[in-house]
Order: sequence, then structure tokens, then C-alpha cells
Amino acid sequence: MQFTGYAGKSVLVTGACGTVGSALLEHLRAMPNGPARLVGIDHGETEIFELDRRWSDDASVEVQLADVRDVHSLMPLFKGMDIVFHAAALKHVVLCERAPMEAVNTNIIGVQNVIRAAREGGVELVIFTSSDKAVNPTNVMGTSKLMGERLFTAANSGRSEGDPIFASTRFGNVLGSRGSVLPIFAKQIRNGGPVTITDERMSRFVMSIEEAVRLVVESASLACGGEVFITKMPVVQIVDLAAAAIEELAPAFGHEPYAIEQSTIGSKPGEKLYEELMTEEETARAVELERYFVVLPAFRGLYEAVSYDYPNELRRGADRPYISRTEPAMSVTDIRSWLDDSGLLSHCLQSVTID
Repeated sequence: MQFTGYAGKSVLVTGACGTVGSALLEHLRAMPNGPARLVGIDHGETEIFELDRRWSDDASVEVQLADVRDVHSLMPLFKGMDIVFHAAALKHVVLCERAPMEAVNTNIIGVQNVIRAAREGGVELVIFTSSDKAVNPTNVMGTSKLMGERLFTAANSGRSEGDPIFASTRFGNVLGSRGSVLPIFAKQIRNGGPVTITDERMSRFVMSIEEAVRLVVESASLACGGEVFITKMPVVQIVDLAAAAIEELAPAFGHEPYAIEQSTIGSKPGEKLYEELMTEEETARAVELERYFVVLPAFRGLYEAVSYDYPNELRRGADRPYISRTEPAMSVTDIRSWLDDSGLLSHCLQSVTID
């Protein structure tokens, strides 16, 4: 199947009440020549009620209460859909460690349910939103997301004519999302500090919500089947991100930046000092594009019918793993400009003021 754009299509988003899912709905609805019909599903009753109110005046958008853990609740909703973005997941590391079977039921069995419903519903294309924590995982959440990627890749083996294309996207921290570090910093700065960091050596890949959504939507136009799209992202040292946040936000809360201290509290169990988006093993089967690395399936013999050709390829293969520790990091000045240009500062101010 060749991607023909979103115009006139029916698109479904799982996890529609989450940060990425709700932003996907907003982005798709605002697109010129966008989908004719948008469906958002989530299992949170209160959240889906509020989302329904948000879109109540738009006949092209509908929201439904449904749980990816229950394949029977998905079947009627997937029927007639052209494209599905699967953003529903349990994402908090500590909570998944405390209740690992909950992570299995949502992040693994839920993924398989989405695959089954997409096949039986005649969906053309399904995109799975994964995480950097799926790379060399050190915790339950990352392990479950890695399994989700592998299930999506395996779903393409033995495809018949008319079967969906399944592909994954993998990216790092979405700053400004619920539970991300920037809103936490903002609340600590509002309260006069200290701003807590886990380890001064820690580095992270970062992007804004808008960037994440745009690249997820764009990856759908490139997907051939079974590959993982790794978004190229800027890198920050956590101490520099904290310093930039203090300099930008302290005056807004009536504080002098020099009066806000940083405090090192130590890394959490299972937390890495750096992020990995592409492993050494994956470099040999990577394709570099302008805004992505594309990791092709390892067992290519299962995908002989798939031609992995992409427009404007830069090269085949990668020189090194894509790791935040070895990539150049933004300076504090660069971070301040990036935070301002991306609208993350105003978003944080608004969210903290409401809190």
C-alpha cells in the first residue's frame, strides 16, 4: 500500500486523553486536507468525559470509552478506520515496577489487541508510539515497550494483500508532558526551590509535544512495514536544563534566579545516566533520513516482499549508536532559546498557575 495522505480518511487515536494522544487529535484536526473523521478512545471515564466536552461542537471528532486491554471493545471501533495511532500505554517506571502485570496487560497484551482489531477491521496503517526506554531496558516499563515494538514488527511477517502496515516510532523525553521533568522544575521554582536533579552527569534527549506529534504523523507517510522510526532530537544535560529553567522562570514567580538552589538527590533504581535511542546492533540495519534514523527488521527473511526505500535518504547504516552521552548537548543559552521558541515556558507557567 502506498500512503496517499490523510484527506478524506478515518483516523483513530488510542490513549486520546494522554499528552501525546490528545495532541495528536488537535494536530490532525488542524491539518489542511486532514482526516474526514477522527475517533479518540481512552479508558479513563472522567478524562474521556472532559475530552468529549472539548470536541462536542465538532461533528468530525468523536470520543469513545474503550480499553485496549479488551479486544472486544476495540473491534467495532476499528472497523472502517484507515489509520490508527496507538498511543495508549502505562509509562511511569515506578508504577510499572510495583505492578508489572498491569504493564504486561496494557503495554503487551494491549498492543496485540490493537494488532488483532486492526487486521479484522480492515485498517490500512497502524503506528505505535514507543519510548527510548525500550532500548536496552532496565525496568519493566521499558521491557514492555520493547515487546510492543517487536509485536508490531512481527505483525508484518506473512502479510497478505490488504493487511495493515504496522510500524513504530521511538523518541525520548517529551518536555511539558504530564510527569515530565520540566513541570516538576517549574513547581519547585515557584516554591522558591530547591530544584532537584538526580545526578549531575545525567543527559537526556528532549523534544516538545508539538515536535513529537508532527514527527509521529509524518512517519506514517514513510512506513513500509515493521521498521522503527527513531526521531533525531536535541540533547540536554539535566543540570543545564535546570539552570535554564531557573533563569527563565524564577522572575515570573517573583524570585531572583541566584536564590534558587539545585539539589542532587541521586538516581532512582532502574534509571540510566544517559538515554539510548539506537543500539550498536541496530546501526548496521539503520537508514538515515533528515529527521529520523529508520531501523529495519532484524530478520529480513520474514519480510522479503517489503522494499525499504525512503525519499531523500542520506545514507544506509550509522557510524555509532544514538546515545545522549555521546551526542553534543545544548548550552544553557541554547536551551533557554529552545524552551522559549517551542512555547514550553508559557505552557509550564500556565500549568503551574492552574495547579
